[in-house]
Amino acid sequence: MLALSGMRTRWITFVGSFVALALGVGLIAATGLALAATFDAPERGPERFAAAPVVVRAADHLRVDTPTGTRTKPLDHPGPVGPRTADRLAALGRTVEDRTFPADVTAAPTGPDAKAARTGADAKQPRTGPDVTAARSGADAKQPRTGTGTTAARTGADAGKSRPGQDAEARVGHPWPVAAAAPYRLTSGRAPAAPGEVVVTTRPGGAPLRTGDRVLVRTPAGNGPRTVVGTVAGRGFEDAVFFTDDEAARISPDIDALVVHADATAVRRALGPDSGMDVLTGHDRRRADPDPDRDSRALVSVNALLGTAAGITLFVSAAVVASTFSFAVAQRRREFGLLRTAGATPGQIRRTVCAEAVLVGVLASAAGVWFGAGGAPLLVGRMTGAGLAPPWFALGDASWPLHTAFWTGVFVATAGALVACHRAGRTAPTEALREAAVDSRVMPASRWAAAVLVLLAGLGLPALALAVDPGDLLGRKSYITRPMLLVVGFALLAPVLVRPVGRLLTWLPARLPGATGVLVRENTAAGVRRTAAVAAPVLITVALAATLTGTVATLEEARAAESRTATTADFVVTSGQEGRPMAPTFVERARAVEGAVVSASRSTAVTVLEEDTALVTSEARAVDPARLAAVSELPVTAGRLSDLDDGAIVVNEEWLTTRVGDRVTVWLGDGRKASLRIAAVLATGTGDNGVYVTRRNAGGAGVDRIDVKVAEGADRRAVAAALQSAGAATGTRVTTRAEWLAATGPGTNDQTRTGLRMILGIALLCTATALANTLVMATSDRVRDLAVLRLAGATAPQVLRLVAAEAVVAVGVGAVLGGVVAAVNLLVVWGALVLLGVMSAVVVPWGTLGLVVTAAALLAAVSAVLPASLALRTRPVELAGARE
Repeated sequence: MLALSGMRTRWITFVGSFVALALGVGLIAATGLALAATFDAPERGPERFAAAPVVVRAADHLRVDTPTGTRTKPLDHPGPVGPRTADRLAALGRTVEDRTFPADVTAAPTGPDAKAARTGADAKQPRTGPDVTAARSGADAKQPRTGTGTTAARTGADAGKSRPGQDAEARVGHPWPVAAAAPYRLTSGRAPAAPGEVVVTTRPGGAPLRTGDRVLVRTPAGNGPRTVVGTVAGRGFEDAVFFTDDEAARISPDIDALVVHADATAVRRALGPDSGMDVLTGHDRRRADPDPDRDSRALVSVNALLGTAAGITLFVSAAVVASTFSFAVAQRRREFGLLRTAGATPGQIRRTVCAEAVLVGVLASAAGVWFGAGGAPLLVGRMTGAGLAPPWFALGDASWPLHTAFWTGVFVATAGALVACHRAGRTAPTEALREAAVDSRVMPASRWAAAVLVLLAGLGLPALALAVDPGDLLGRKSYITRPMLLVVGFALLAPVLVRPVGRLLTWLPARLPGATGVLVRENTAAGVRRTAAVAAPVLITVALAATLTGTVATLEEARAAESRTATTADFVVTSGQEGRPMAPTFVERARAVEGAVVSASRSTAVTVLEEDTALVTSEARAVDPARLAAVSELPVTAGRLSDLDDGAIVVNEEWLTTRVGDRVTVWLGDGRKASLRIAAVLATGTGDNGVYVTRRNAGGAGVDRIDVKVAEGADRRAVAAALQSAGAATGTRVTTRAEWLAATGPGTNDQTRTGLRMILGIALLCTATALANTLVMATSDRVRDLAVLRLAGATAPQVLRLVAAEAVVAVGVGAVLGGVVAAVNLLVVWGALVLLGVMSAVVVPWGTLGLVVTAAALLAAVSAVLPASLALRTRPVELAGARE
């Protein structure tokens, strides 16, 4: 009853706490429901081979036996099905060979351009040179069957240009006989029967291709005009071009998969246990689909984003609720003193405050759960609309996030009130006689001890990481969670920091004519708890905003600085689509450009077994060591890049074995095991300094990047013109070094920035609620002070300006403390980069900080002025004579 009576009397205090907690619980419930939907990707059946009885393909996972069991890792470039294997299986029943290769489509050129379009490999296929031989054998022509290659192939645009101003639709090519395995059915026309004839898939919103159209198709074997003789309805997982079986075999000789119309047991028996082939039936046939893990992989970033958002929401909500209850108890000192005078025991006071917290917690949590359940679909819709989640992402039917959010809210409210309960129980009966508004004993010994311990942890853990593993400080989990310890430490110390920071901020205003500056300074110093309660949510938001956006921007700038230093080429040519190799004809023509030093490289991967327990895969590039030095300056810390050969490897300092000359056992991208000698060691940097091997150890990867350096004395314009001509003929985009750096430099990852804005928006929403709540409580409790100012001669506008100025100064205190926290964290990031060998400036997000502080200051001023203006409507004499 006493708790209910107190809540009715001081409803303003509890309404603010209710709103703050309900908002936090609602956000946790909404993010929890969305998070629960990321735990399981949608169940999809086989797509490309849904009608195939048995599919045989090379194993796409590396399996290594260790003392603790078998470890597996996906292979970067699974091998083909060998001709002998295909012949052996053909004896069991009818077989269909599948080949997959890039086949980009544009409208067929007419007039003078038609002749140029036929100058690719289809008009005259090269037959000499080591790279051309590899291209014909399928090494450079292969599109990966796992990873992001197929998805990227359908969405990329940079590589889809056959001529300036003409876009190509990125598609994949297959032989027509394998279309029945999906199955694809003709919707118009007929099957291709001769070279130059193709069947294409159609889809809503795609290129309006019809039977009889003439198109230009770009394949790894070159460009050539073809006639569309039939169309099939697209099935959603790929945009395809179907060729005759013989033409597909000419373009891509390797067999990627084999459809076998025979009993699976007989197929396995024919292959034997150590064939290196996978026999896929039933649901396992999905593993032969293009990018079968795309759904699960798409949910990884969504899971991380929502988990971070939920964690920050919980942290901010707990801090806000604890600060609100602490301030509310401080406001009620005289009320508790009167209860003590009337005979209430300390235990009764504590139980009263705790009962109020539990009651508010239950009601607010129930409201928050209802709010979160309704807001979760809106959250998912915004995420899919902003590209943070895949279009098919949807909520499931899980209910545990609602239960978790409810009990979390109750726990946060109760835990936030525990310290306040203890302080309330220590209220002496003499507090009822206090008239002064000056705060005293704002920092008990227990709070000092907690603040010191938290700050020591917040500073000691990064210092330890700097000494042991600086690279760990650059991870997302680290730079998101690290600020929280410092935020808590500074929030605990806020009562002793408010006075000096407040005096610093009011030093100039206090020396200006008039009494407003002096009153702001003195009221800030006297109302320490009020100022600290207002500053706390601002401290949290400023610290998080500056740390998160500043760290991301600093890391992006560091990576850009590494790229500027490491790449000395004049031109950088990339495939433009992740996982797709460059046209071999362009590689050949680029190498033939007079005055150009060309370094072609391939993306691959190597896997190492660390400490006989874990398989660790590292991204790698396969390069020509003789040409690598001409186009790059890598951060070598030991050894020499020139010592790289087919029996060697270049590693970075993150590897367990980093002594030059030692041998390491690795598995290459196609699963081959190799023992390689360490030729050189690179600095770790931001993590992009990967591993280097030679082409022989590329695991079947095709060329996806070419760095071109203009030779000394050569004509740069002539080299550029020759490269642009080769690019126009093969649909390859040639960029200068400056253009490439701009495209890959800071600010290019819009998805990351959108996710950060969402997280900061949640924190800002919690801050806004806490700020408005605290200032309404504080201003409503100062009606007598305002009345005394009026009786002393101050006008109503002067009083309102004073109240607004005090609120803005309190926001400034929080901004300064939050800035100190952010500065410490950014200095830690800068120190880690220096220790990792990256010299880059710290990027301070002044724009974001300005917006956050300005928004907080405006909200604080409005939240303070509105209740003050309402209070000033009453006659000052009546307010001054009223008792609390």
